[in-house]
Amino acid sequence: MSTVATSRPATPTGTTPHRRTALDWRIRFGVLSLIWGFSFLLIKVGTAGYAPFQVTLGRLVFGTAVLAVAMAVKRERLPRGARSWGHLAVAAFFLNALPFSLFAYSELTIPSTLAGICNATSPLWGMALSLVALSEDRPTRLRVAGLGIGFLGVLTVLGAWQGFHDLDATGTAMALLASLSYPIGWIYVRRTLAGSSHSHLSMTGAQLLLATVQLAFITPLFTTLPSHFPVVPLLAIAALGALGTGLAVLLQYGLVAEVGPTTAQMVTYFIPVIATAAGVAVLGESLTWSTPVGAAIVLAGAALTQARARR
Repeated sequence: MSTVATSRPATPTGTTPHRRTALDWRIRFGVLSLIWGFSFLLIKVGTAGYAPFQVTLGRLVFGTAVLAVAMAVKRERLPRGARSWGHLAVAAFFLNALPFSLFAYSELTIPSTLAGICNATSPLWGMALSLVALSEDRPTRLRVAGLGIGFLGVLTVLGAWQGFHDLDATGTAMALLASLSYPIGWIYVRRTLAGSSHSHLSMTGAQLLLATVQLAFITPLFTTLPSHFPVVPLLAIAALGALGTGLAVLLQYGLVAEVGPTTAQMVTYFIPVIATAAGVAVLGESLTWSTPVGAAIVLAGAALTQARARR
């Protein structure tokens, strides 16, 4: 799950002109927020019946299928050229295969609420990395302050003053690494595939296809074929892929094209709120005061890191 240039399935910039859709962008924004917010609940339900790699592979299969249908309807073709496919394979790993798998493994031992909040740290990681990797992103006092505030929020969520009591370090580390993987992938895309002549849909379809192939090779090495197929977890995986990966990506780039990346990336700030509400209300996960307070601090810091100096 990714947002614009920060977190959830992402692809490089294409040049296909955008046509305004009949459905108001605010409604699509709300739908996207709900889809990505509930994704962490769906991951938790999926891993209750299937191995994490199987959850990720299923998610990618269903997501790729949605984009394949969209490409067929719009008569789009996959990109050509070994160079493009090579760069897309790297992007697929960092933006899809790796973070999806890490989140699935993390939710074996941590609540979906915590995974959703860890996902909100992607803008913080992205800001820190872009200062080093992207020359156009210059540090400002406001953005550096946002970085510090954001990571203070992370420590609050994790209960640092209690010595991280009752915290599964491995699961939390996996969720944070998953969030770090997204900006790594975005920076790679910006440096290698920015300005591609291929459309968003074409590049997205190829990226998800490559991520599916990667998981198709890895999954049999670490898992065995299930002896039975629990229906509810399977439905959760199908929804996670078709909605949280396939439809969400289409909604994301429609919003970017219509209202711009700055407005579209505001979805980042709704995801942890929805993920927390879903985890508590549906799964009955516990919630202490430090979780919402820390999440609010994280989001405030993330917002500051996205600020640009006035000219």
